[in-house]
Amino acid sequence: MTEGLYLYGIFPPPGPPTLETKGLDKQPIDSHTIEGFTFLYSQAQQSRYLASRRNLLTHTKVLEEAMEKGACTLLPLQFGLVVPDWETVVKDLLQHQAETLQALLQKLDGKREVSLKIYWETDAELNALLEENPDLKAQRDNLEGKNLSMDEVIKIGQALEQGMETRKQHVISKFEEALSPFAFDIRENDLLTETMIYNTAFLIRWDAEPEFSEQVEAIDEQFAPRLKIRYNNFTPPYNFVELKMNESASSS
Repeated sequence: MTEGLYLYGIFPPPGPPTLETKGLDKQPIDSHTIEGFTFLYSQAQQSRYLASRRNLLTHTKVLEEAMEKGACTLLPLQFGLVVPDWETVVKDLLQHQAETLQALLQKLDGKREVSLKIYWETDAELNALLEENPDLKAQRDNLEGKNLSMDEVIKIGQALEQGMETRKQHVISKFEEALSPFAFDIRENDLLTETMIYNTAFLIRWDAEPEFSEQVEAIDEQFAPRLKIRYNNFTPPYNFVELKMNESASSS
């Protein structure tokens, strides 16, 4: 028994060709065009979907195959969006946001999202900072085995923090100077771990990706082996699309 329609994303008509990837609950993927927008969907077998790793990957894989098959302009919908019927889509989304959707599709036309995460070894960077600043190293070493005032401890701590921030910004500025000229839009995201110093998505032209990738590699080589880079050159543009349906539209 179906529970309605599970929606993956919105495309300009006619949307992607038939996809081989199965959707959630191993349901076949289909498309439906309504009021000038093509929705990618499958038959929902549940009223709510757990945001498990498997389900999230399936949701993204459907959109990635659509992109691979040439449907490059898309508005990815939030995970877990289940609607009872197409009338609900019209009432709770298209009647209120059709102009916004068209503007977003125009914004994303011919463009792709790429993302860059940069990590470093905090302890190694701190040791390098101290080696490059003998006076600061001497102050830090004086912390050991001595009763320092709170002001002295704070002063040294602030100096170390500022030194690390300067090193971090030097790395980031090198990447941004080379990569920002490619970008129509940039989204800085939260740092997810203590060793992550940069987490940013770029909206660039589809055909500019090879050159963008070369720039990432070239700057990475400049800092080798200090950094660990995670570069994703193929992902739905989640960072540049924010869509919400009225609460009545989704069972999730």
